[in-house]
Amino acid sequence: MTAAQPADPQQPTGELRLTVGQRGGRGIATSQYHQGALRVIRPHYLDGTGQVAYTIVNPGGGYLGGDVYDVDIQVEDHARLLLTTQSATKIYRTPGDPAVQHTRFRLGPGASLEYVPDQLIAYRDATYRQDTVVELAADSSLVMCDVVTPGWSPDGQQFRYEEVRIRNDIYRDGRLLALDNLLIRPGDPDAPLSGMLFLEDYSHLGSMLVVDPRVDADLVRELQDLLAPLDPGGQLGISLLNGPGFALRALSRSTDTLNTLLHAAIDLLRHRWFGQQPLNLRKY
Repeated sequence: MTAAQPADPQQPTGELRLTVGQRGGRGIATSQYHQGALRVIRPHYLDGTGQVAYTIVNPGGGYLGGDVYDVDIQVEDHARLLLTTQSATKIYRTPGDPAVQHTRFRLGPGASLEYVPDQLIAYRDATYRQDTVVELAADSSLVMCDVVTPGWSPDGQQFRYEEVRIRNDIYRDGRLLALDNLLIRPGDPDAPLSGMLFLEDYSHLGSMLVVDPRVDADLVRELQDLLAPLDPGGQLGISLLNGPGFALRALSRSTDTLNTLLHAAIDLLRHRWFGQQPLNLRKY
C-alpha cells in the first residue's frame, strides 16, 4: 500500500512570464511563456529610443471568484519596457473566493519599466486582491500606475463592490524601500456612495509609484504644479519616499480625468529622463 500523494496545488487561471533584454539598442523578448487566460500580443516600438512595448491580454474578458493570475516580468540590464493592458480589468461577482493577481517585476542594473495598465473596474459584490513585488537595482527606473473605478449598473447607478486590496512591496538592492498597502471597502450597500470611507464623496482613485535616482524634491514640486489644475474638483497628494522615489494618490469622479493626470506625469518623466514624446496608448 502506498502513501497518499499530496493534492496538486490549484493551477493558475492565467500565467504569464516575460523576460525582456536588449539587442542592438532595442528591447526584445528573450524568454516568453503563457498559459490559460493570459498572454501578450506582438511587441511595438512607439518611437526611436528602442523601448519595447508589450500588451497583456486576458481573452476571458474578466476576473471571476476563485480566479488566480500569476505574472512574472523581468527586465534585463539596460533594457527598457513599456507594459500595458489591452483593456480595462473587470472584476465580476466573487460569491466565494476573491479574484487574485500576483505580480513580480525584476529590473536589472540600468533597466527601466513603465507599467501603465488600463483601469480596474470592480462590479457589484466583487472582491479583488492584487499583490505586486518589485525588485530593483540601485540605478533601475520604475513607473507603476493603478486606477480603480466602480462599475455601472444598467440603470446608471454605480455598483458597490465588496473590497479592493492592492499591495506593492518595492525592494531596491535587496532592501525594502516602500510598502504601499491600499484597501478600499465601500461599506454598507444601503448607504449613499459618500460612505466609501476615506474616498469621501469621490468614486475613482488613481495611484502612481516612481522609483528612480533622479527623483528629488524639486521634481515633486514641479509635478504638483503641473497636475493640480488638471482636476480642480479632485484631491491630489505626492510624497517623497524614504529613498529615490515618490508616491502619488489622486481622488476624482472620472476615469478620464485620472488618466489625463497620470499620463501628464508620465509624459514629463519620459521627456526629462529619456527624451521621449508624450505617451500614446490608443488601443482602437
